Amino acid sequence: MGNEWARNLVDDDATIREILRTCRRIAVLGIKTEAQAGQPAIEVPRYLIAQGYDVVPVPVYYPEVARILGRPVYRRVQDIPGGVDLVDVFRRPQDIPPHLDDLLAARPRVVWFQLGIRHDDAARTLAAAGIQVVQDRCTLIEHRRLLGHPLDR
Repeated sequence: MGNEWARNLVDDDATIREILRTCRRIAVLGIKTEAQAGQPAIEVPRYLIAQGYDVVPVPVYYPEVARILGRPVYRRVQDIPGGVDLVDVFRRPQDIPPHLDDLLAARPRVVWFQLGIRHDDAARTLAAAGIQVVQDRCTLIEHRRLLGHPLDR
């Protein structure tokens, strides 16, 4: 058994491409609101919606907000009806551990820490639970690079 969990730490293009191709329902943990236009935590989800993904907002702040990008907001990933394939995380590394119980309870196939976000202990915990983990990569950049953006064709 040893460190079989390590195979769930994803850093190769082929696996990332497959994740982006097959994970269609994405919870965005730490999403911003439209009032923060221009910031990655609202522009990346907006891009993912434009690419046909089913994005589910999970803001950490903004308790008064019920909808973001026209979609109902959930306060915990595990509360999303029907679950999600992937959780796209926009949280500072030090703010990730408090979300681990929620992520483990939700059991997404993949947890993706956005560009600039890395938490090796959290990644190890998720990977050991059978969840694939991508760290320090942007879903928008990787989608454009590996699957191509329709406007670039």
